[in-house]
Amino acid sequence: MQGLPKNKSKWFLIAVLVGLLLCIRAGEGQWFYDPLLTYFKGDYQNLPLPPLDSFRYGVHLYLRYGLNSLISMSILFVVFRQREQLRFVAYLYVGLGLILGITFFLLYNSSTDAPKLLIFYVRRFLIQPLFLLLFIPAFFYQNKHR
Repeated sequence: MQGLPKNKSKWFLIAVLVGLLLCIRAGEGQWFYDPLLTYFKGDYQNLPLPPLDSFRYGVHLYLRYGLNSLISMSILFVVFRQREQLRFVAYLYVGLGLILGITFFLLYNSSTDAPKLLIFYVRRFLIQPLFLLLFIPAFFYQNKHR
């Protein structure tokens, strides 16, 4: 127990923010338009990709990505309290979001032979806060070696 920080409000805030990420995940079917949710839960390798309303899907995809990104950046700020790192992460989230979103729609619309597993993983990076799992250890390492 000695390793735990004395600042309990910091841990409470982190728990609330993680809870918000879990709420987004739990409500994904009701709050966001995503026909690929049920598609990728089934035997998708033998089925054609479902039709998408590209504009509506793009809005919901980026809304979810934005919410996850804001909450993830809040967690990073609570943990590290460094505005310079937060600014850097914000640029990374915007850049990676644009690259992954464009890649997703290019793969989805390119042909019926697009590798479905690649579409699955690009989409996964957009709808899940996976970058947070990469940034936390990277920042711990960077702060340790300063």
